[in-house]
Amino acid sequence: MKIDDIQKLTKSNGLAVKEDLVFNDMGIDFKVVFATAEDGKKWLLRIPRRKDLGEQIEEEKKILELAGKYLSIQVPNWQIANSELVAYPLLEGKPALTFDAQTYEVSWNMDQNNPAYITSLAEALVQLHSIPRSQVEKYGLKITPAENLRKVMADRLELVKSELGLSKKLESRYRKWLDNDPLWPDFTKFIHGDLYAGHVMVNESGEVTGIIDWSTAHIGDISEDFAGHHKVFGEDSLKDLIQEYEKQGGDNWDKLYEHTIERTFAAPLAYGYFAIQTQDPTHLQGAKEQLGK
Repeated sequence: MKIDDIQKLTKSNGLAVKEDLVFNDMGIDFKVVFATAEDGKKWLLRIPRRKDLGEQIEEEKKILELAGKYLSIQVPNWQIANSELVAYPLLEGKPALTFDAQTYEVSWNMDQNNPAYITSLAEALVQLHSIPRSQVEKYGLKITPAENLRKVMADRLELVKSELGLSKKLESRYRKWLDNDPLWPDFTKFIHGDLYAGHVMVNESGEVTGIIDWSTAHIGDISEDFAGHHKVFGEDSLKDLIQEYEKQGGDNWDKLYEHTIERTFAAPLAYGYFAIQTQDPTHLQGAKEQLGK
């Protein structure tokens, strides 16, 4: 999509932007563009990569309205939201990390060992996971009861195995995880669902100032909000985050750490499920490689 095409798109939606656009191709569902409006205000544009994202956009709009009521940090304030364009004023701070889709190079915008990040992230997670179920129901958002968590994962395993294939090594580990009763929680909470450092905004002091990309938020397994941290920061940092989360009053069980490790290891399964949903050839091939097929 060319610069003048994007300018025409934003103008048709009531937003005039300058030519100095900056593109970010990290997003799977959306092309991300950083823009400056004619009045000098900074905006983030999300341009759908597929034509079937209208329902997802409406769902995320409701999610953001709900999350914005309960979190002390920033969430995107969508001022334009339709099947062609999503746009909102840029949040304060920078993503904790950025990823170059062409070179695969990771750049950090914070000190990875800054304890302020752990403390402030734990606070945000406690607030997020404390959003009342009654409010989630009011907004008509997805709810997965604790007793269904393993069935959801087992069904996903069977689907991915039949559609894309699955190595015996991975299948064995996933089934052991599913059969390990103590690892699974007996409660679910409202979660972000795709939380990792690339979706967390930080200030110069390393404190969390906002969270972006909420399309997968729902009531589910809280380990999903810890797995992304584990994948990027490692096991010791995961322990620190869980400890701080408990300290600040987050609901927990004694196997959250072990369960999160297995959740992280199941990332290829999640990617395979996503690839099947989108039927994108690139993602289908990438998923097969991760699944050992």
